[in-house]
Amino acid sequence: MRDVLYLEHIEQAEALLKPQRVEVLRQLAEPRTCSEVAERLGQTPQRVYYHVKRLVEAGLVDQVSERKVRGIHEGIYRAGARSYWLSPRLVGRIGLRKARDELSLGYLLDLMEEVQADIAALDRDAPELPSIGLSGEIHVRPENRQEFLNDLQSMLQDLFARYGGAEGDAFKLAVACYPKGDEHE
Repeated sequence: MRDVLYLEHIEQAEALLKPQRVEVLRQLAEPRTCSEVAERLGQTPQRVYYHVKRLVEAGLVDQVSERKVRGIHEGIYRAGARSYWLSPRLVGRIGLRKARDELSLGYLLDLMEEVQADIAALDRDAPELPSIGLSGEIHVRPENRQEFLNDLQSMLQDLFARYGGAEGDAFKLAVACYPKGDEHE
């Protein structure tokens, strides 16, 4: 089972974006038959099988084995991933952006989409995936915002200059800085 399955095809999104199928996927975190999932969800096996079949067709669920019960072959299924990421390209955007303004929220969305696609494409079976993820909160007074952004840009440009040579392993560095929204609970 993969950690993440990045959904780039509309058929996959259509198969996934149904509440009952999400519940079926949750049940298939462990290998189970349609009858076992049906019992857990209080559904009929036929109804669950219908959803499992659609999820298998979309590549979101795998049949991992089969067993014979009372002369009938029964499939054992498992979710293809622990998490599913929906590509923002499937939703699309309204209008065209004329320039990639690094200070715009649109640019930040494009950057996050690129990072999401890059991470989804990594080989998680590789023996070593050197990476780092950091998140933090910084408080900046309005009168110091531009100075903060200039310092951040300068620091990153220094890193790019020091490690931007053509030799060695290539790493992608993406930094996002945005105003923290109000927390709703």
